[in-house]
Amino acid sequence: MTLADLAARLGCRLDGDGSIEVTRVASLDEAGPGDLSFLANRKYAARLPETRASAVIVGDDQAGAPCATLRTEHPYLAFAEAVGLLSPAPAVPSGVSPLAFVDPSAELGADVSIGPFVSVAAGTRIGARTVIAPHVVIGPAATIGTDCLIHAHVSIREGVAIGSRVVIQDAAVVGSDGFGFAQRPDGTHQKIPQVGRVVIEDDVEIGAQSAIDRPAVGETRIGQGTKIDNLVQVAHGVRVGRNVLLAAQVGIAGSTVLEDSVIMAGQSGATGHVHLGRGVVVGAKSAVTKDVPDAAHVAGIPAGDVTEWREMVALSRRLPELRRMVSELEARLAALESRLT
Repeated sequence: MTLADLAARLGCRLDGDGSIEVTRVASLDEAGPGDLSFLANRKYAARLPETRASAVIVGDDQAGAPCATLRTEHPYLAFAEAVGLLSPAPAVPSGVSPLAFVDPSAELGADVSIGPFVSVAAGTRIGARTVIAPHVVIGPAATIGTDCLIHAHVSIREGVAIGSRVVIQDAAVVGSDGFGFAQRPDGTHQKIPQVGRVVIEDDVEIGAQSAIDRPAVGETRIGQGTKIDNLVQVAHGVRVGRNVLLAAQVGIAGSTVLEDSVIMAGQSGATGHVHLGRGVVVGAKSAVTKDVPDAAHVAGIPAGDVTEWREMVALSRRLPELRRMVSELEARLAALESRLT
């Protein structure tokens, strides 16, 4: 693709020769002739003058490029779009593999692709152009929208409702039983039937080996545009808003609510029945134990204001020094008191 064509499709301003052909996207360090690179984080700006790329996507005011530039207010977004244009996903043929099982009552939209060893149960509906990779299991009365991509070994349990353009990565489980047990007088536990449903709205992505549980009553809901990383646990009855980001190994306990645009960094978690307001950011390895207001940035265990947490961490590193100082002051005070008595 020529730079002129690429700039037009990305909505970028081209500085340089528009006839140059580029075939792939590469990092500043690895790029060579025919490659398109990008600079989205200014801390890597020192590497820009040394790149051998044919062109670089940069911010509107970025200087120092030794090659043609595609300038935009949002270079990282343009990079993401460029990868899709220069490295399109391979086409998947439509149709049902002879090695798959599809119940006769299931409804398949136009150009659906069902891979080998897929099991589609009774009453299921799958929308047009959705791709189901090998070894996927889809339970009774589940619904999947149009243009979805369900990767290998995913389990979609009974009655789960999935919107359109949803991507579910390998071995994720959607609609598994919530962790609900009632204790008997003798200390044993009675399982509470988990008969609620799970709803995944449009344009959601669910990472590999993540689990989204169904509740005993009501529903677990993942809002439109939310992106979930690998190894994430969303418990029964949780409500996740729109455009939320959940990084790897996040855990959210039952009946918690995340409003729109919340970000939870890796290995952070939230206890049950708490409310995270719109735009909340939770730092890595933090534990949310109480409600968090809109737009707050919290960190630590238990999670609190991130500025206060940083101050406490800085002070904690001085504890040995402060302990020595206190010991010295105690010794001096004791010596002073002994001279006065």
